[in-house]
Amino acid sequence: MHRFIVLTILLSLTLADGGSIGVNYGRIANNLPSAVKVVHLLKSQGLTRVKVYDTDPAVLRALSGSGIRVTVDLPNQQLFAAAKAPSFASSWVERNVAAYYPHTQIEAIAVGNEVFVDPHNTTKFLVPAMKNIQKALTKHNLDKDIKVSSPIALSALANSYPSSAGSFRPELVEPVFKPMLDFLRETGSYLMVNVYPFFAYESNADVISLDYALFRDNPGVVDPGNGLRYYNLFDAQIDAVFSALSALKYDDVKIVVTETGWPSKGDSNEVGASVDNAAAYNGNLVRKILTAGGTPLRPKADLIVFLFALFNENQKPGPTSERNFGLFYPDERRVYNVPLTTEELKDYHDRPAPVSGGGQQKGTPAPAPVVSGGVSKSTTGNTWCVANPDADKVKLQAALDFACGEGGADCRPIQRGSTCYDPNTLVAHASFAFNSYYQKQSRKGGSCYFGGTSYVVTQEPSKYSIKTPF
Repeated sequence: MHRFIVLTILLSLTLADGGSIGVNYGRIANNLPSAVKVVHLLKSQGLTRVKVYDTDPAVLRALSGSGIRVTVDLPNQQLFAAAKAPSFASSWVERNVAAYYPHTQIEAIAVGNEVFVDPHNTTKFLVPAMKNIQKALTKHNLDKDIKVSSPIALSALANSYPSSAGSFRPELVEPVFKPMLDFLRETGSYLMVNVYPFFAYESNADVISLDYALFRDNPGVVDPGNGLRYYNLFDAQIDAVFSALSALKYDDVKIVVTETGWPSKGDSNEVGASVDNAAAYNGNLVRKILTAGGTPLRPKADLIVFLFALFNENQKPGPTSERNFGLFYPDERRVYNVPLTTEELKDYHDRPAPVSGGGQQKGTPAPAPVVSGGVSKSTTGNTWCVANPDADKVKLQAALDFACGEGGADCRPIQRGSTCYDPNTLVAHASFAFNSYYQKQSRKGGSCYFGGTSYVVTQEPSKYSIKTPF
């Protein structure tokens, strides 16, 4: 999920036989505790790893001497400068990293966030910026201690179902992915990935089992490409990324899941957003990662996974769910009980709630899942991709810009004076562009995702009063 002016704290707990769990700390709110209080909260929870989406001095100072390891972020807005001017990258590292290290235990730098859907078309600056930041770290003798990477959204995949057929978008492979993955391999870093099974379930609750989305008991889904059986959507999404890496011969590059979560509240059309489901998703995910962190394709991969988010954020735009991903209220009370430590995990028991509004009851066979939020393989007959009218307008505009730009959609008919310019609304124009891209991609799984701002319909879009290409 792309976020502006966001601060993220990623907390990490490690078990000998599992992976690590963290939590993102966003600050799009006017009622959150001070950075000092947040650090106290993290320490009181026994959490030892944090990530911030900027380099706010107050936060970095509050973390000094805390023993908490930190990942900082170079914002998308600064990618151009970091790519074009090595002196800027060097100065940025000196001011925002070297000035605090080692008292503030900075361990990684996230260069941008979900850059491929950035409306400012910063994709071409990503890898040069990463390389200049790495050179700056080397200059300060920090390159061995601090890793450099960049979080991607699952919309970077051209195909994600079945997981064994996972692949990156072809237009990004040569100019971006191969040089970035070469960089990650050479520096011993990892690929950061943001995954949200909630958005896949929300848009396709009629074909995805709720139990499958929430890590509960279900018959599972067999991948026809490799014969592996998947019992949850999260694993299927992650293995689609592993398969995409393998297809380019980067099997040795590791993955860190930098965002995943489930909202505790949503609008009436946000199927699945509830306290019970959020508690089940996050609680069962924590149990899986801390006790057996691998996936069917990579069973020995001890994943680091960061939950979104630490707090509910009352000033986030978009549907109600956007303001209700938090584990904690601003007064530091938990929104629901979810284990965050191995000690809490000992007493954790998921309590399945009755399903309503499109979900499937426990034990219902899980149909072919939507792995990256687009259409499932069971609905790719007569289908169209349309914009979600309740999507965050900033994300919707970013997705429209991508579809008409790097995505290669035919957007000429929605230009001023053209046949489909009216209705002149963001939703109508986005629906046209999304469907153009979707049809050009032969309605492949994952091609109607656009950062969670779209969904597949089985009636002609004209029935929704939206003009789209057929």
